[in-house]
Amino acid sequence: MKASRPLVILSTLAAALLAGCASEPPKPVAPTKPKLLVFIVIDGLPMRQVTGYRDQFAPDGFRRFLDRGATYLEAHYSHAHTVTAAGHSVMLTGAHPQRTGIIGNEWVDPQTRKEVYNTQDKDYQYIGNKTDSMAGTSPRMLQAETVGDVLRTADPLSKVIGVSGKDRGAILPAGHKGQAYMFMGATGQFASSTYYMDKHPAWAEAFNAAKPADALYGKVWTPLLPDKCADGKTSQQASPGAPLYACGAYARSAADGQDFQSTEKSVNGNTLPAVIGGKLSGPGAEFYKLILPSPYGDELTLAFARAAVEGEQLGLDEHPDILTVSLSSHDYVNHAFGPESKLSHDHMLQLDLHLQAFFQYLDQRVGKGNYLLMLTADHGFADTPEWAKSLGRDAKRASSKQMLEYTNAGLVQRFGEGKWATATSAMGLLFDEQLIAQRGLKSEDVYQAAKQVLLTHPEVAAVFTPDQLRSNDESTPYLAAMRKSWHPDRAAPVQVIPKQGRLYSTRTSGSSHGTPYAYDHHVPILAWGPAWVGQGEVRQWVEVADIASTLSGVFQIPVPRQSQGKPLPLPR
Repeated sequence: MKASRPLVILSTLAAALLAGCASEPPKPVAPTKPKLLVFIVIDGLPMRQVTGYRDQFAPDGFRRFLDRGATYLEAHYSHAHTVTAAGHSVMLTGAHPQRTGIIGNEWVDPQTRKEVYNTQDKDYQYIGNKTDSMAGTSPRMLQAETVGDVLRTADPLSKVIGVSGKDRGAILPAGHKGQAYMFMGATGQFASSTYYMDKHPAWAEAFNAAKPADALYGKVWTPLLPDKCADGKTSQQASPGAPLYACGAYARSAADGQDFQSTEKSVNGNTLPAVIGGKLSGPGAEFYKLILPSPYGDELTLAFARAAVEGEQLGLDEHPDILTVSLSSHDYVNHAFGPESKLSHDHMLQLDLHLQAFFQYLDQRVGKGNYLLMLTADHGFADTPEWAKSLGRDAKRASSKQMLEYTNAGLVQRFGEGKWATATSAMGLLFDEQLIAQRGLKSEDVYQAAKQVLLTHPEVAAVFTPDQLRSNDESTPYLAAMRKSWHPDRAAPVQVIPKQGRLYSTRTSGSSHGTPYAYDHHVPILAWGPAWVGQGEVRQWVEVADIASTLSGVFQIPVPRQSQGKPLPLPR
């Protein structure tokens, strides 16, 4: 394993002195700070997919990082509930959900017992678009500052823009002082909210007026690489009952068209080629919802990101800017078909080409030596249970509703009739505190009894009560990870860790994430910008929470106040 050195920012003066010792004329020196940070998130991308398809990537997409940048081979989340909002809240705050307050995508408030969405704010509305009651419109729920917030405090002329197919993917990385734009599934537009501005700038209005989403109607998602076996088929099987693999360049992946891959109306079928919106008469609300579960969702989001770069003049002056781009489509694809699928495999290759085109655009627009690229993911993904089981792994689908019923059955035996456990919230269980008081019981005793019941459940690995979550115990398996996901004012009192390979979801097809296991927490951290991050591989364990302090060093600003990470080591 190669040794690593701590982050050191090479000063212009030192670079000039070193150049003066050489016989050749001094070369142009990169600015001490990047003029632009482009921070890319691939929603739902496990690291195993980056390394697994490396040989098929184009020269300047993912391989810009892998061949000419810094690659962190062991980058992880250390909190337990690995979901989109929680991950996006960690990246640029450096704080775990225990501090950011973003414990999940949604949860049930322990006091009001109302459902809460991570970026909801009824005081603000989408601009020019309908705002649903649970829509994400502001960062009010985020209880930590971001790198962008600190940067804009230090330099108010710096700009921070967040763009995503999802509201939480745009809002959380952009922080409290940036501006966020998200895709509107009802109109095919990108919109901000009145938290950020009263009306859209002219460049955003022009982008929406051109209706680029409509141009995607009827596009055909065709595999990029040959997908036929020698017999002309697109699937192969070693023997009856064996796993069904794809053919050609996709032979390492599960064949498409299998029963455990989604055929719901929210996707474009489960086989390739696929016509986007092929069963609809034309563009409209139903069609716009089909864009994100395809490669064209990323294409559209990156097109809007280009419009933002030009419209906001990002990276063109001495005031450093940040552009965060969270690409949502891979998450939709993996949820529908599983990360092991041919569809997910091909989506990675399509995404790779979109990234390559975007990076080359930035080279021309901003200049290679003027911007820093960083790429990560908000969580990984489990293989679909049916596929995992066909490979001999212990995997199955599980039901949160059944777990709740199981808990209540055990508590009834102990305390008498009543619905003691009332609801699931994120990874936890809520209880009827009024009933507990009426029976003259202590909440802690009921929580402890529920723990003992749940530990007999066949699909449960561990259970934690508030006393444990408040303790300093670092040796009990999964407790430290669960503690980082537990916010005392927002999380349920009893937290449950499922057994490895268990998929708690209402879905009967596809896959999901959300556990403290490696398939969900091992994600990429990739960086490119030789003046700031060097080149090579780092094999030691690092965390996504380390990104914020690293970027703070690059920008020469204080780390965000709630940050719990440390600077990433650089390759040498």
